[in-house]
Amino acid sequence: MTSLSYVELHRQISGDIDAALDAALDALGTESESVRNAIAGLVRHQQMKYPLSVLPLLVHAAETGAPEPAVPLSAVHLLWWTSACYLDDLADNQVTGTPEGLGAHEALLAAVVAGQALPIRIVQAQPVPDAVRNALTAEIVNCWFPAVEGQLRDLRGDTEGAAREAVASAYRGKSGAPFAMITAMAAIWAGVDSGRIRLWREFGDVFGILWQLFNDQEDILSDRNEDLRNGTVTYLLACALEEAPPGARGRVLDLSGAARSSERARQDLTELLLAPAVLRRYREDLDTFRDEAYRVLGELGGHEEPLAALRQLVDQSAALYLRATRTRSS
Repeated sequence: MTSLSYVELHRQISGDIDAALDAALDALGTESESVRNAIAGLVRHQQMKYPLSVLPLLVHAAETGAPEPAVPLSAVHLLWWTSACYLDDLADNQVTGTPEGLGAHEALLAAVVAGQALPIRIVQAQPVPDAVRNALTAEIVNCWFPAVEGQLRDLRGDTEGAAREAVASAYRGKSGAPFAMITAMAAIWAGVDSGRIRLWREFGDVFGILWQLFNDQEDILSDRNEDLRNGTVTYLLACALEEAPPGARGRVLDLSGAARSSERARQDLTELLLAPAVLRRYREDLDTFRDEAYRVLGELGGHEEPLAALRQLVDQSAALYLRATRTRSS
């Protein structure tokens, strides 16, 4: 590895990741031509803004110095998130069209197979000992339970009982679990001992929370405001509820409910979310999660170049991009 940038690493190896995915699809054979075409169409449709498919490459390189052997895991990671993001958009009624040539039901079936059966098939096809193959398969299967649990909590939108700890728990499931899955898989693939696998799982878990917090900020900065439209209980909303002055919590709750359908309510709620006291609390917790990720990486050690790229990812996800606003007088 010659670059500390995870983006540069993706540029170097993206062709190999695409080839691994194509090989997995081709291996389905002519009898599964419709499945192959549907998954390929879904992958093209559900483009990822950030190339986090390099994460297992970085973990493997941190352990061994070489990212390339973990390329099949990057294909697994890409498929898992392609499926999860499409299903998430579907649940939130935010799907922006279906993949070209596919109907809504066909895309749904493709998402189910892309996130479960095909990743398992990729792992099962690898020339590794049975114990390793079985451990990798178990990671994929077991990940879905906490991930779906976190997503279900997200969909319920319990604003009344919102608290930072509860939201962090949901994030730990829907985002932390899949990142913990892939970092643990990369460690297993690298052949390290159980203690290091545990630490890599711990890193993936806290990184997943950070990445969800990063996504939450992007949703506001992009003016998409999908979380407000969906009534999602975000960590920032929990901070606003906990930092609300006496008697003001009810207004935050009312605006959260009205924001689903009212542009004015979304504007007013955003103003409260960006209050200095709220962002101060948010930044402090970002720093806490970032320090935890740094602590785990420090315990792990390993090859410095991939570790530097991992720290870069942590820094990117842990930064505060939102800016405080002054609330209007009532």
